[in-house]
Amino acid sequence: MFKKILVANRGEIACRVMRTARRLGITVVAVYSDADAGAPHVQMADEAVNIGPAPATESYLRFDRVIAAARSSGAEAIHPGYGFLSENAQFADALENAGIAFIGPTSDTIRAMGSKAAAKNLMANAGVPVLPGYQGDDQSPDTFAAEARRIGYPVLLKASAGGGGKGMRLVEREEDLRAALESARREALSAFGDDGFIVEKYLAEPRHIEVQIFGDGKGEVVHVFERDCSVQRRHQKIIEEAPAPRLPLDVRNSLLAAGVQAGAAIDYRGAGTVEFLYDGGDNVYFMEMNTRLQVEHPVSEEISGLDFVEWQLRIAAGEGLPLPQARIRESGHAFESRLYAEDPDRDFAPATGTIEHLDLPSHARVDSGIERGQLISPHYDPMIAKLITHGPDRETALDRMAAALAETRVAGLETNARFLHALATDTDFTAGMESTRYIEDHRDTLFKRADLANSPRIAAALKDATGSGTADDPWESLSGWRSNRGRVSTFGVRGKDGTDVVEIEQRGTDYAARTEVSASAAERRRLGAGSPSVSCSGQLFSIDGPRVRLKLDDQDVDAIVANHKGHYRVWIGPEHADVEFIDLVSTAGEHKSAEGSLEAPMPGVIVAVTVEEGDTVKAGDTLLVLEAMKMEHQVHAPGAGIIQQIRYRAGDQVSEGDLLVELSQEE
Repeated sequence: MFKKILVANRGEIACRVMRTARRLGITVVAVYSDADAGAPHVQMADEAVNIGPAPATESYLRFDRVIAAARSSGAEAIHPGYGFLSENAQFADALENAGIAFIGPTSDTIRAMGSKAAAKNLMANAGVPVLPGYQGDDQSPDTFAAEARRIGYPVLLKASAGGGGKGMRLVEREEDLRAALESARREALSAFGDDGFIVEKYLAEPRHIEVQIFGDGKGEVVHVFERDCSVQRRHQKIIEEAPAPRLPLDVRNSLLAAGVQAGAAIDYRGAGTVEFLYDGGDNVYFMEMNTRLQVEHPVSEEISGLDFVEWQLRIAAGEGLPLPQARIRESGHAFESRLYAEDPDRDFAPATGTIEHLDLPSHARVDSGIERGQLISPHYDPMIAKLITHGPDRETALDRMAAALAETRVAGLETNARFLHALATDTDFTAGMESTRYIEDHRDTLFKRADLANSPRIAAALKDATGSGTADDPWESLSGWRSNRGRVSTFGVRGKDGTDVVEIEQRGTDYAARTEVSASAAERRRLGAGSPSVSCSGQLFSIDGPRVRLKLDDQDVDAIVANHKGHYRVWIGPEHADVEFIDLVSTAGEHKSAEGSLEAPMPGVIVAVTVEEGDTVKAGDTLLVLEAMKMEHQVHAPGAGIIQQIRYRAGDQVSEGDLLVELSQEE
């Protein structure tokens, strides 16, 4: 076994590898960029080496610097994690030339499977079923158009060197093909340094099922069962489970056999995943092979009781497969949810900012490399943590996942925690009825929110025991006195759905909030508030740090309160409301966008501007393309109008909220 290894990655996966290495008595070296100088994976390592500035292209993707760090630290081997250099054949070659072991497959295997086109041809020749498509050398738009017509629309464009949904485009009409190919190639070149593409027949509602394999590099390959990864947004997985539900036994057996057959065809070494599409009937089709550890590997670990990183280390050290197929056993069911810094209500746009509050469940397995106070920047993947639950059956494991998500709370930026809870408790998902179109087909239920947007109902919770004493804290202004009444304060509360005038009365240690408060018409117009809402009160009768006990409409509830972007975020169960107290006397500092303006939805780089000043556009037209966190995001016209001013050009860096385009809207 190795004595010292270097982990050429960051965040959650770096910490994951280090935990196993530590358990095996292996010394661990971390590498980090300037942006990650104080990150958890750096603190966790025995040694750490700075390898460059924040952009990954100048640090984590610079394998010359990674190899130099390994040499200077005396590391015998490098674990690449996933992403970054994990499937880079040149990196594997360079390690071999440097006499440093690569904890992964051979460079020849990476090359063979790294190209989706080459992999499909190889698998077809090995007798593994593949989808109809085109993966030829001629990459001209005319050829893609001709092949798409031959296959029949809809089709899927996929980056040949890609993964994680990057560079993938669904095309339903021939007139959209060329623009989609151009955009996808731009994204693929940025993410992988390769703009080669394949086109495949698009299955309307398939399931995405993958087989976990391990090989010794000498022809022996075993599987550790399958995972269902069907539920995705932007072709990226967000919740996975093992084993796959509602999978006929004969289909499962053929799927597992095909996974082993694929690995044996290339004398696979180490951990790998063979991904298939299942049509819901009798057919499975090879999609691609990932020659690395997958993000979702913990669900397979949970049902098998194995440590996949340990297996990787032992195989790379020449010890062979730790167990034969007959001794790999399956037990129970497991789920994994990926907690991302993103906003589901804005088409899952990545979110950036500092984590001001972080509660992760104690009764679930949590794989994370993020901590409170850490900045989530636009430079890297926005994943905060993975939550994993296991149970004797699917129902128990899923109940445990729903409970874990209800206790997951993040403030300072947006996350998908609430959305994941909605997904884990959705009726069709609990019945195992998932497909790759699950989110699109269940938008009405998944995006429906409990009515916590009425912020005055929970305004009484905001005493929150922080003792901040800020000048605009309404609790510092409870100095009014009235005969036969407690101290009273009147102020504005701005929530998601507008502004309300609220009155809070203090009687001893109790507080009551009411929204049935009179206000002048002029004052309410200035605040943007409607007519007084129906009476609803809240009584605060205990405080314990950020946790408060409330009586709302005669029901006792627990609430959690945390600072959030200068205001407050309040959770009741899995739902939350964001509350901002405002001054009733002055509206100084309020920001309103100019009518017809378009602001950047997130920090990023402008990669394309598709209009010019003076152009007439209609609602939905693409105005420009923004790249953030390795993905492209199109900015569309909200309505018909004329482009008055374009403030940024291709290559410009923008911050969230920057005014990008001014549009004079048509009447």
